[in-house]
Amino acid sequence: MKDLFDVVKRSCLTEKGNRLQETENKVVFAVDPRANKIEIKNAVERLFNVKVAKVATSNMNGKRKRIGARPAGKTSDWKKAYITLAEGKINFLEEL
Repeated sequence: MKDLFDVVKRSCLTEKGNRLQETENKVVFAVDPRANKIEIKNAVERLFNVKVAKVATSNMNGKRKRIGARPAGKTSDWKKAYITLAEGKINFLEEL
């Protein structure tokens, strides 16, 4: 994991993520499945200029999908990171 943009793939803008950001100062990201908590912490601190207090990760299984009469397929597995911020704030909606 050399590049910061390879570790942090995208933000997860969901209702649960917005509620966590407002109440507990947590941010949710989709990250590389091979990245560990230390790499995720360093990447977020350097990309967004914030101080990270804690990182919790969760492996998400892909969902089974079907299109018409074709055999069932599956979406990709991915990893989610819940990041608790000690200092600073990340506001995704202002940057859009």
